[in-house]
Amino acid sequence: MRALVENVPGDNLDVVEVSYPATSRLRTLAADVLHCPTFRGPIRARQPLVVTVHDLGVLRHPEWFNRWTSTYSRIAVPRVVAAAARVIAVSEFTKRELMSLLEVPEAKIRVVPNVVEDVFTPDGSRTEGEYVLAVGTLEPRKNLARIAQAVDGELRVVGVRGWGGVDPPPNVTWLGDVSDEELAALYRGARCLVYASLYEGFGIPVSEALACGCPIVTSRGSAMEEIAGDEATYVDPTSIASIRDGIAEATPPTPRRVATWPEVAASTRAVYEELG
Repeated sequence: MRALVENVPGDNLDVVEVSYPATSRLRTLAADVLHCPTFRGPIRARQPLVVTVHDLGVLRHPEWFNRWTSTYSRIAVPRVVAAAARVIAVSEFTKRELMSLLEVPEAKIRVVPNVVEDVFTPDGSRTEGEYVLAVGTLEPRKNLARIAQAVDGELRVVGVRGWGGVDPPPNVTWLGDVSDEELAALYRGARCLVYASLYEGFGIPVSEALACGCPIVTSRGSAMEEIAGDEATYVDPTSIASIRDGIAEATPPTPRRVATWPEVAASTRAVYEELG
């Protein structure tokens, strides 16, 4: 358990940021707002509660997760979200999921996007080779088996081992976890990023690739359309042929960032101030 109490300069607003599992020590913390940066938090708190929801994949597709996670989430997540005075969604897509699956009132939700680190820029070293890149934890919704079948040539995969019995296909180069600097170089050198996930609340690899100017192939009708707009090639993630065609059609985007740290900090602080 990690509990952090910070004094935000200039406005006397005390913020408590807590990651799961929370303990009874929360009751003694003298703060104006309690912010849980995931939906694993308390179902009651002395302070107004803010909860960040990154996605509701575990509720939309519980079969993709282990039994403990899916069972816990089915019981706890609706209660934690209901207890929150404000819910931060990382995308309009996740906002719609909150309203649809958990019937959260729209007036209670604020959309604050994720941010990528400053190392992700078009300038810098480039990894050598002729390869397609896939980035993400090895888990069912990342759709790695179809992506691997769609790639003609080398597919390099960045991501730690996850759950659901997903192993790197035998025809890929699995790099495991890498530093941000190495990942940025991989984006710059890749033919394209293929992020044909079956479900995402945001899609940080798409945002990183966009910042680096890497061609992007990603899922149609998903949260990723909010990030990349017209700068990506969109495919049906359930179709190997569609993914393959997308790889052939992908073109470099105009490098840009979805949001900056100061913008996101200001938006998050505004949520706190609504409750202070």
